[in-house]
Amino acid sequence: MQMPKLRTSLLGACAGLILAAVPVLAHHSFAAEYESKEVTLTGVITKVEWTNPHIYFYVDVKDASGNVVNYAIEGYPPNTLKRTGFTRDDLKVGDTVTVTAYPAKDSPSRVAGREITFPGGGKKFAGPAAGNGPPTTSAK
Repeated sequence: MQMPKLRTSLLGACAGLILAAVPVLAHHSFAAEYESKEVTLTGVITKVEWTNPHIYFYVDVKDASGNVVNYAIEGYPPNTLKRTGFTRDDLKVGDTVTVTAYPAKDSPSRVAGREITFPGGGKKFAGPAAGNGPPTTSAK
């Protein structure tokens, strides 16, 4: 009777360790995913996903050849944005915006959003500076 209890305890402990490691593996550093070179994109918002763990919005941008590329732009978590005064209603499908961002290492059409300039000229931060640093300039 002692052996099955020991085996069950060991299996339970191993399962617990594996499950505890999953959240650690899921979150990664900025530098692991994105380049530190900043790019500027101007285009029309086509879709908004205001969900955890990070928001995504999509923007149609014309490249140098005139072809339209749909960029996926990742931002801070919704709660972080809300605390800074950035709401879901600020991102309107059909609006033309300018976004400063950092290109993903694994996809030419995915970026980490930094600052968004809205049609009226207002600006808000959507994500971190390269290297996860705090904003270096004041966005309004």
